[in-house]
Amino acid sequence: MSARVHALVHKPLTVSAVADFIGYPSEPRVPEETVEEAVERRGWSWEHSLVCDSLVTDHGHVLCSESYVPFGFPDARHLLVLGEVYPIDENDDEMRNSPWLFPIMDDWQKQPGWIGQRPATVDDCESVLARAAQTVTVSLGSTPERTIVSDAATAVGPAMTHRIWRTPTHALVLGPHADNGPYGYLTYLQLSLTPLACAPDLPSAHDTDALNRWITAHVDW
Repeated sequence: MSARVHALVHKPLTVSAVADFIGYPSEPRVPEETVEEAVERRGWSWEHSLVCDSLVTDHGHVLCSESYVPFGFPDARHLLVLGEVYPIDENDDEMRNSPWLFPIMDDWQKQPGWIGQRPATVDDCESVLARAAQTVTVSLGSTPERTIVSDAATAVGPAMTHRIWRTPTHALVLGPHADNGPYGYLTYLQLSLTPLACAPDLPSAHDTDALNRWITAHVDW
């Protein structure tokens, strides 16, 4: 039987959402004085609660960027949140954190098009990641170069699958990552877009320690 998690909410990826996400760094840079206009024109909105200093795209996912807005910054890291998980914490048997963590999950589930499961299982989370991986594969026209089950990028909860693709300039890493907002108690299911320069060449599929370091170098910021 699959291990349980307290709650899962997610918004399915689409091919167009992935294609847009990959294309943001190569778009013309938006001057600071026209950022508000550009965000409004795209049908996006600012988001400061679910993820600090982030944006909700026209596809309904939450996007966070080192550059604040993702347009025209090829050297910045970007992440697209497609799911949020409240894992079971073995050190919180009495669920002391639930009075403030469940409301955060409620806020995610209130977003248009987001689907919630409470309770859920790790298999449910893996199904969300697997469907997202199929979408990324269709968008890029290639399967992942590496697939590894790891908890290197999470703070609490079980290991889950990370999948890695590369474009000529960027790494795309799909998998779980600690939600650094509520101190790592929650876990994002996210797609990261990061310059390949963040780490050296992709390690061998058999070198799990090196792969964990490579993933962390690209997604942890």
